[in-house]
Amino acid sequence: MDDQQRLRYSRHLLLDEWSEGAQERLLLSHALVIGAGGLGAPALMYLASSGVGRITVVDPDVVDLTNLQRQVLHRTEGIGLPKVESACAALAALNPGVQVHALAQAADEALLDQWAPQADVILDCTDHFSIRQTINRASVKHGAPLVSASALRFDGQLTVFDPRLATSPCYACLFPPDAPPPEERCATLGVFAPLVGIIGTLQAAEAIKLLCGIGTSLAGRLLMLDGRGMEFTEVRIARQSSCTVCGATPTGR
Repeated sequence: MDDQQRLRYSRHLLLDEWSEGAQERLLLSHALVIGAGGLGAPALMYLASSGVGRITVVDPDVVDLTNLQRQVLHRTEGIGLPKVESACAALAALNPGVQVHALAQAADEALLDQWAPQADVILDCTDHFSIRQTINRASVKHGAPLVSASALRFDGQLTVFDPRLATSPCYACLFPPDAPPPEERCATLGVFAPLVGIIGTLQAAEAIKLLCGIGTSLAGRLLMLDGRGMEFTEVRIARQSSCTVCGATPTGR
């Protein structure tokens, strides 16, 4: 780490729990972020500003006027641009020392099989049940910890699925693939703009802690936020032996 980096990350280095070694680990790490929208926008900004050395961002969509109410990474002049292109420009301006690789395509199984093995952490910032299941299978298959979150209306939730831990559940333990919930999206139900900022920032925090080996992750715990009363609730979640993805006899990988 050079003197400019020590200055840029000096407020990290002042933390008792931090060290130059922790920052070095962050600089050498690779985060795979699926989704550059409401959750991905704040998560990407804090990953980059904190010094995650390599970020791969995946999103097939383009910036739309309706995105700008909450997707703070994008700008009015970027309407019509691929979200990953808009994200790359914003992150380069924020921290030019971070390498950002943009993939303007859907996160299907083939893409994840290529990129998940290279990632030290995966962030699921999507809003589709089927894509979440695909990302989860890749996380389990390649042993990459997954920071998963969602936000809708005034409600948010966040957890970590860490296949490196024998007791950690996966997404399919909590939401079985054969029991999809009713499709609910902010395009039809709405979302409180600051909520995605709060939850996306918490995703970045969990990812950075995992990359640096600092603190305790949310693995095995589901954190829920009711934005109406700004009340956090935590519930314990466990690995299911019958899970088709991470259970004793997996069939869905």
